[in-house]
Amino acid sequence: MIINQANIRSMSVGYSVIFNKAFATTPVTYQQIATTVSSTTRDQSYNWLGQMPQMREWIGDREIQNLAAYDYVIKNKKFEMTISVPRDDIEDDTYGAYNPMFQNMGECAALHPNSQCYGALMGGFEGLCYDGKAFFAADHPVGKKKVSNLGTKKLSMEAYKVGRTAIMSMVGDKGNSLALVPNLLVVSPANEEMGRKILEAEFNNGSSNVYKGTAKLLVEPELAAQPDQWYLLCTTRAIKPIIYQERKKIKFVSKTADNDDNVFMRDEFLYGADGRNNVGYGFWQMAYGSTGENA
Repeated sequence: MIINQANIRSMSVGYSVIFNKAFATTPVTYQQIATTVSSTTRDQSYNWLGQMPQMREWIGDREIQNLAAYDYVIKNKKFEMTISVPRDDIEDDTYGAYNPMFQNMGECAALHPNSQCYGALMGGFEGLCYDGKAFFAADHPVGKKKVSNLGTKKLSMEAYKVGRTAIMSMVGDKGNSLALVPNLLVVSPANEEMGRKILEAEFNNGSSNVYKGTAKLLVEPELAAQPDQWYLLCTTRAIKPIIYQERKKIKFVSKTADNDDNVFMRDEFLYGADGRNNVGYGFWQMAYGSTGENA
């Protein structure tokens, strides 16, 4: 190929199309566990997270439900990936060999929120949520009580029952039910068989399986790093258990001008993707997590 800006622009457009197509068509599942929140600043405050307001009979004046003030902030972070295409490869018409690399770049960019959100889920046994406790903790303060959404048992019918009961038993500061019903069981590939036995089998030890269909099963490869952990979530409300905060959408960028340092000094063209985002935790009451460390 003759190296001129018109040909370079045409080649870059081709790479961009490959990237964007892969980005748009790569299957992702993070939306099932996370609410996407658009951010317009360096960091976003979620001091409104706390007690969920509830309706009451209107007798006399309105009762103003003052939400507990929490200093919970999610700070946006920058993320990028960059690859180079040597000028010689373009002159020798071998630039097409890079097409799979740009496709892979688009796939990796699309999967980035998956990695972040499931990473937050796996890190929820140490990562702090709005009340200053780990997202999965045995001592979340609710009024004068301490409430647990933490388990240690391996996934089983009995452990699932405990997690389901824990979420459905959640109450607010005034003791009223939060009416939460878990609908999603998230497991690693190692726990897929047990997850299907719990949610899809007709029978359990010769008796009807009363938990069949009580939740949807999500088998997520991202959880392979912690194969024993499992999570039961309520994702039917406006705010899901995980918050994916997006400041700047991931987009395709390039440096291909003759006067760019990389072209002038190293005789190579640079292409990349970058964005600004981060993840955090929503209402812990909507999630039950088990380390799976005990039988």
